[in-house]
Formats: sequence, structure tokens, C-alpha cells
Amino acid sequence: MEEQIEKVETVETSDEGTSTSGAQKRNRANRQGKEKRQREPRQRQPKLYEEDVISIGRVTKVTKGGRHFRFSAVVVVGDRKGKVGLGTGKANEVPDAIKKATQAATKNIVTVSLVDNRTIPHEAIGVEGASKVMLKPAAKGTGVKAGGPVRKVLEMAGVNDILSKSQGSNTKINMAYATLKALKAQKSVEEVARLRGKKVEDLI
Repeated sequence: MEEQIEKVETVETSDEGTSTSGAQKRNRANRQGKEKRQREPRQRQPKLYEEDVISIGRVTKVTKGGRHFRFSAVVVVGDRKGKVGLGTGKANEVPDAIKKATQAATKNIVTVSLVDNRTIPHEAIGVEGASKVMLKPAAKGTGVKAGGPVRKVLEMAGVNDILSKSQGSNTKINMAYATLKALKAQKSVEEVARLRGKKVEDLI
């Protein structure tokens, strides 16, 4: 009987040794994996578009429990080479609202026709709500003669020489969308020639 008990005891101790050694190996492997992850820095992908915040608004909702604040943001994105987009976002925190607006603007990218990558082809008027924005092409070296949201949208689109005039309401979001509509209405000489069924030389 004593011999049998001794055998059982030796088996049990040997099992414990193997289990502890397995746990140690797993811990060592986990530690090595963590060290590798810490050593290798994450490579961030370069942003395709630049972004600029046009406006941030705060909305207060009064309830039985107190006041609840929410924020809305309007963001314009672009590559300064003829691509621009506008978006809005709402959230409980300002950074989240800006992030949502940026994502929405990236999805609504439009391509703008530019002459020599500096100005627009022709005059155009954009209307949004009670806001009206007029854009005119300008000579080289004129610069961006605009202010507020109109200027931000034009700069993100890559317009360097332009004249503008704002009429009606000066609501920031409406002025930004009116500017975008005026830019979307631009047509290059090639597009006009194709629509009229003529050659570019005939129009010029």
C-alpha cells in the first residue's frame, strides 16, 4: 500500500511540473510578442486631403434631468489641386463632430475645372438658401479676393486667383455650399465644345 501511494504522489508532482513549465512558456511567448509590438511603430497612412473647420455650433437641449449639449461641425476638405468636398457632422463632443464631418466631406468630393491650376474658367453664381456667392476669374497674381468660408473652400479647391462677392445671408454653412455650387458649375473649354458639337479652335 505504501508503494502505491508513493507512485501516485510522484505522478502528481510530475504533472504539476509539466503544467507550470507550459504556463511559463506561454508567458514568455506573450512577453516576446508584446515586446515586438512595442518595437515596431505603426506606420500611419498619409492623408489624401487636407481639412479645415468652417464652423462649430452648439445645441442645448433642456430636459428634466438638466441641460444636454451637442455640437455640430462643418468641415471642408481638398487637395488644393482641383478636388474639394464639404460635410457636416453632429456628436456629443467637438472632436467626434469634426471627425464625422471630415468623413462626410471625403465622401462628397467633387472635381473643379481650373485654368492653369490657378483660376476658374468663367463667372458663376451659386445660391444656397438665402445666400448668394458670385465668383469671377482673375489675372495671375491677383490672389484670392474672398473671406470667411468662401475663402476656405476656394483655397482647398486650389484656386489662387479669383474675385468674389457675397450677397444675401452670411450664414457660414450656406455661404460654403453656395461657393461649392458655383465651383461645380464651372465648365472647361473642352466640355463646352463637346456639348455644342464643335472644336475647341472654333470657340477660342
